[in-house]
Amino acid sequence: MKMTVNRIRVVVLGSPRSGKSAVVVRYLTKRYIGEYSSTGDFLYQHRVAFDGAVSEVEILDTSNCAIRGCLGEHIRWGDAFAVVYSVCERRSFLAAAEILSLLERTRLPSCAAVTLLGNKRDLEHAREVHADEGQELSLRFGCQFYEVSAAESCAGAALAFHALLREARALALLLPAPRRKLAAYSVSKVIGTIFGKNSKSVRKKRPSLSI
Repeated sequence: MKMTVNRIRVVVLGSPRSGKSAVVVRYLTKRYIGEYSSTGDFLYQHRVAFDGAVSEVEILDTSNCAIRGCLGEHIRWGDAFAVVYSVCERRSFLAAAEILSLLERTRLPSCAAVTLLGNKRDLEHAREVHADEGQELSLRFGCQFYEVSAAESCAGAALAFHALLREARALALLLPAPRRKLAAYSVSKVIGTIFGKNSKSVRKKRPSLSI
């Protein structure tokens, strides 16, 4: 019988032009849909079986968090975070860096799984953000890093999400519930400090891959 781990809540964050919704749908359905016009969040429920265990997964595809003022609530809700940017738009990369900075300020160290995802790697002719910049940013914040193409294949998105879920599940097994609840602390006090200086502490190298 496969072991079941408690529900894992994944929050997908990123600018509207990052293609994050396409990445989520590609992972869940293996289908590619290029255009989305959502003005609200969308919650997907998904059951994942790997490594001899079954996990109930909820994936929250967020929309316009900064405008709607719900980012802090999403951070408190999530166990794992996928921060998505487009390799064809530097502005989305800078937005991803700001989100990672905010997560660092609002989560206790080692209590949340985080993956940085560079999308649209198939559009090499339009690339504005190089892979080594994503790698450097992931090392700076101690998170996993993947470059994927939602348009080309579901393999990259699947690998990135499964790696994120593995980390989240490991944390759920290793950390007691009270500590996980304390991981999202003082969110309302630090939302306004997103542009502050980043921590200079040494970070452990995390997995990264361009697919």
